[in-house]
Order: sequence, then C-alpha cells, then structure tokens
Amino acid sequence: MDAISFGQIEDLFGSPLKLPSLIDELPIGIAILDPQRRVLLLNRAYEELSGFDREAVWGIPCRYVLRTNICQQKCLAAQAHESRGPVTVEGNIINGARRKIAVRLTAVPLYDDAGNEVGFLETAEDIQALQQVSNNIHPKDGIGRIIGQSARMEELFRIIPVIAQTDSSILITGETGTGKDLTAEVIHQASDRLNGPFVKINCGTLPETLMESELFGHRKGAFTGAVSDKMGRLRTAHNGTLYLTEIGDLSLPLQVKLLTFLDDKVVYPLGSTKGFQAEVRVIAATHRNLEKMVQESLFRQDLLFRLNVVRLHLPPIRERGGDIGLLLDHFLKTFSARFEKTPKSLTQPARNFLLNYPYPGNVRELKNITEYATNICPSDVIGMDHLPAYLSEAGIAENGYDKRNGHAPLLPSKYNGREQNTGINWAAIERQLIIDTMIQANGHRSKAARSLGWGRSTLWRKMKKYGLET
Repeated sequence: MDAISFGQIEDLFGSPLKLPSLIDELPIGIAILDPQRRVLLLNRAYEELSGFDREAVWGIPCRYVLRTNICQQKCLAAQAHESRGPVTVEGNIINGARRKIAVRLTAVPLYDDAGNEVGFLETAEDIQALQQVSNNIHPKDGIGRIIGQSARMEELFRIIPVIAQTDSSILITGETGTGKDLTAEVIHQASDRLNGPFVKINCGTLPETLMESELFGHRKGAFTGAVSDKMGRLRTAHNGTLYLTEIGDLSLPLQVKLLTFLDDKVVYPLGSTKGFQAEVRVIAATHRNLEKMVQESLFRQDLLFRLNVVRLHLPPIRERGGDIGLLLDHFLKTFSARFEKTPKSLTQPARNFLLNYPYPGNVRELKNITEYATNICPSDVIGMDHLPAYLSEAGIAENGYDKRNGHAPLLPSKYNGREQNTGINWAAIERQLIIDTMIQANGHRSKAARSLGWGRSTLWRKMKKYGLET
C-alpha cells in the first residue's frame, strides 16, 4: 500500500479501493485520527459503539467521541506516540446514549515513507459480552445481568440458553421497564453470534422514510439529503443480532419490507436494485398487544407469525414475589460502588415501603428510585425522606400511599397496583409502627427517628398526635 488519499487505497489492486467501504465491513470499531488526534474517519462499527454519526464528528478531538476512562488518565494515542508502537488497554466508554460499555482499545501511530508520524489508527472492541458482570450475584439468582429467584424468572433462565443457540426469530413482550432490552442483549451474549455486532434500533423514533433508510440503508441521491451512500442497520448487524424494540410502532409499508428480508435475508438499500446478503438474527420487542393490533389492521399477521417463532413474556415486577428485595439490595450495592459511597442500607419503614410499592414502571422504576436515593442520601442509611418526592405525593388512589399520614409504609403486601383498600386505618398502622420502632430502639427517640427516616422533631410531633409522648 503506497498511499492513502481522499479515503482511497491506491496501488494495492488494479484500481483504487475506497477505504470507508473496506473498514465498514469489519466488526470492530475503527477510527483514523490526524496528528492532533482529531477524527478523520470512522467506520460503521465505531459509529454504533460510540453513538455518534461519522459526519457529525469529523474534525472533533477523539476524546469527545469515544469518551473513555482512559482519556481521563492519559490519552491512548499519546501513549502510542511515546512508545512509537501499538498500545492496548481495557476500559469503559460512555456512548452517545450515556450507556457504559466495557471495551478493549488499541492505538497505533501511522507513519509516511519518510518515517514521519502522520496520524493514528484506533480500534475499539466491545468486550462486555466477554465479561461476567457478577456483582456477587450467585449463579442461581440470575443469568448475565438479569436477576431473579421467582418461579417466573427461573423458567426464563432455563429457556434463554436453549433459544440463544438457535437462529429463530424471537418476540419479547412485557410491560414497560420489565427488562426487554436487557433480555435481548443476554440472548445475544449467550449465542454463537457473541463476537458479532448487537445492533439496536427503536422503531418508533423516526419518520417512515428515515426509518427505512436507517434499517436498509440508501444510495447517494436516493432522496433529498442523501449526499452519500449509507449502510443500514441490517447490514451493520451482519453475523450478529438486530434488536427491533417497539416493533409495534413500525409502519405497515416497512412491515412488508421487513417481512421480505426475514424471508430471503437480502437487504435492498433505498435507490438501489442491488441486494446485499445479511446473515442476521432478529429479536423484536414490544409492550403492545400485537394480536389486537392485527385485528385492528395495524400490524400484519404474517409478520407477527414470522417474528413470533419463539416468544418470551417478561412478568411485571409485582408478580415476581421476593425478587423486589433481591433487586433492591443489588441496586443499593451497585450504586453505592458506582458513586464511591459507603454501602447504603434502608430504614425498616423505607424498606417495607419499597417492598410493597406496586412499581408501575417495573424494574426500571425500582432502579431509578434506588439510584436517586443513593445519590442524595448524605448518611449510610436511606430513609423515607430520601425517596423521590412523587412517591409521597401520589396519594392512595395512585399507589397506595397516604400522604396525610407522613412516611409510613402503607401498602398491603398483596397489593397489585389495581386494587385499593380504603378501609385500612392508616393512623393505627403508623401509631403501631412508632411503638414497634421505639421498642427496638430501647426508648431512644433519636435512634428511633433515624430508623424511621424522620427528624427527631417529626417523631416527637407524631408521638404527641397519637398520645405516645412520655
């Protein structure tokens, strides 16, 4: 290879070869930087990993594109410059979607014929699938990063390794926040496609024309604004997995085109009659009732049959029994470590409340609540006052919490998010809670107040209200 100019490799074959076309076919992220470590070229895998469009980041310093913890210590390209050779490290990046990903990074300096350094080549490989994110969770408690001990989850853990080894299409259903995205990732990581790309696209985020281009790609000039060729997500996912979240939002014309691809595995970009073979395993997910959408002519029945070869339904957290406590402890430990804080614990009232809250947002809501509380709690013990305000402001009709009676855990353990028990004597429950806590604290009000997550004056006021002051 004598020269690389204007994105072409010359004097290697009989005619120039476009460098972008070559590196786009590789499954690891590749970036070419100038001597000041600014981005000159990214391949498609690097775009997927970083979450940034190659045209949008041209000329931007690489530390703003592939944001790694290594950059905070010493620039990898700078290390390659000093060593005059390749440097490889493992670390973490935060991509454009603010998601943390474990990666293996390599930087190597590039030299011209005279031995002058003209830039750098960096590679980034997603290795999170190769790491077991255990967080001290015993294997019996989950698979990958999915955690649970309930019978419903144990059945899921039994099925996932089996279906992961097939190439059948999978449809994952369940309420918002039940873990559909994570389940799709775990299936990919447990499959033979582990070293291939895992490409995700939300079917409800773009207008129909743009979504078609995003999925299938386009040729230059295919429509207004198509200034260059674009490889679609289906080709990017070659030898890997394409995850279509919110499949129920896909337009009917694109449903037809997706069905055609599922039948023949050939991708036809917009504006092109030439097809490209793409060996892709498709996983789709939705919180919608697709059978009902079929009846309403909003979703094609033949596509539903094609996607629904294997179906996984994720239960809401309120139907998972003791998994709430397991997840609560896991998130407390995880966020305490992430924020470099002393491991947090919960007061008994706060724990009781969180164990009995119905979680309309499911696991995602529990995770967000725990992250918030771990962030704002200045001490080692999280009380009711450290939980998000909406939990105490929603009222009985929405989540079973009576804001008129302070911060007592008021939900019956069998509460399922739909029924309301307005016959409960909330005041009596709170009064008994104070008595029990004072007994456990041997009569020490300060200790009891801390256990309840209240200020000492709040406890005194409530004791006076219930005739418990001494």
